[in-house]
Amino acid sequence: MMERGFLADCTDYQGLDEALVKGVVPAYIGFDATAPSLHVGSLIQIMMLRWLQKTGHKPLVLMGGGTTKVGDPSFRSDERPLLTPDQIDANIDGIRNVFSKYLTFGDGATDALQLNNAEWLDGLNYLDFLRDIGRHFSVNRMLAFESVKSRIDREQSLSFLEFNYMILQAYDFLELNRRYGCLLQLGGSDQWGNIVNGIDLTRRVLDHEIYGLTSPLLTTSDGKKMGKSADGAIWLNADMCSAYEFWQFWRNTTDADVGRFLKLYTELPVEECDRLGALEGAEINEAKIRLANEVTTLAHGAEAASAAEATAREVFEKGGVGDDLPTLTLSAADLGDGLSIVQAFVRSGLAGSGKEAKRLIAENGARMNDEPLTNAGLMLDADALAEPVKLSAGKKRHALVVLQG
Repeated sequence: MMERGFLADCTDYQGLDEALVKGVVPAYIGFDATAPSLHVGSLIQIMMLRWLQKTGHKPLVLMGGGTTKVGDPSFRSDERPLLTPDQIDANIDGIRNVFSKYLTFGDGATDALQLNNAEWLDGLNYLDFLRDIGRHFSVNRMLAFESVKSRIDREQSLSFLEFNYMILQAYDFLELNRRYGCLLQLGGSDQWGNIVNGIDLTRRVLDHEIYGLTSPLLTTSDGKKMGKSADGAIWLNADMCSAYEFWQFWRNTTDADVGRFLKLYTELPVEECDRLGALEGAEINEAKIRLANEVTTLAHGAEAASAAEATAREVFEKGGVGDDLPTLTLSAADLGDGLSIVQAFVRSGLAGSGKEAKRLIAENGARMNDEPLTNAGLMLDADALAEPVKLSAGKKRHALVVLQG
C-alpha cells in the first residue's frame, strides 16, 4: 500500500506492522450518510479496505447513522445542513450497494461487516457520557487541532454541536474495539486529529493498543479536488452517475495523473502502472482507456465498462451516436409544441442552467448531431426528433434526446 501511494501518516508503523503480521486485523473507515451515494473522492478509502481484505484482514464499514446527525466540521468553512433520521436512513440504503462491489461480506474471519454507529450513539445517556467519556478530553487540546482552528479563524463560527463530533468519532473507535476487536482506523489525512483522539480514548478507558493510518487528500495535477468535475460530483451509484459518465471521467484524466491513479484505483501490478503512466503522445490515451476500463469494471462490472468504451469509440473516433450515452427521453406529452434547444441542454445534463446553455452556444461550444449550433432560439419538434438527436458540449460531453413512440 505504501508503494501504491495510499499512505500519508501512521501513528505507529512498527506496532501496526507487527499486528498485521501476527494475525487478522479488523480495521474500519467511517462514512457519514450525507448523500444517497458516495463519490469518487471516497474511492481511495474503499480501495484501502479492499486491499486490506485481499491481504488477509477484516474490513469494518461503519455507516454514520449517528454521527451524520451532527456533521463532521473537519476543514469545512460552514456547518453541514442537518438531515432528518429518515433522510439519513435513505442515504445509508443508497450507499450500501457500493461496498458489495468491492468487498466480500459474511461471517468469516476476513469477511467484511457493515455497521451503523447509531446502534451505540442513539441510546447514549448525556450525563453518563459526559462523566464517563467527556472527562478524558482536554478542550485546550481539541482547540489546537487544525480542523478546529481553521473554523475558529473564519467568520462562520463552530457550533457546540459540531465541536462534539470529534468526541463521537473517538467513541466509535472505542466501541468498535470493545465489540469487534478493531485495531485500526483508516481515513483521509483530514481525519488525523479525530483518529488520534480515538486511540487516546481507547487507551485510557480500555488500556488497549490500537492504531491509525491516513491516506493523502488527493487533488488532480491541476489542483482540483478529486471526485469533482465541471458538472459536480462523480457519484459511485449508477442511478446518480451513469457508467458511461463514470468511465468518461477516468478517460479524461490528465496525462500527469495516469500512473498515480492506476496505482490507487486499479489492481494492476505497480510495474505495469509505471509503464502505462510513462507513455507519451497518442499512446497515453490507450493508458487512459485502460484506467477507465479497470476502474469502471470494479464499480459497475466488466459489461458496463465494455459498453462505455464501445460508446466512446463510436462517438469520438467514428463520429457516431453510441448506445450508452446519457439520454433524455421525451414523451409526446413532454414535447408538446416543442422543446427549446436551451432546455434540451439543461434537461440532458450538459448545462447547469439556461444561462449556461446560452453562453455555451454563444461561445461556439455547442453542437447538434456533430454540427456547430449557433441558434439559441432553436425549437425541437416531433419532426426534428424523428431520429435521436445528439447534443455535445465541448469535445468530451455528449447526450441524446429521444422521442418515445
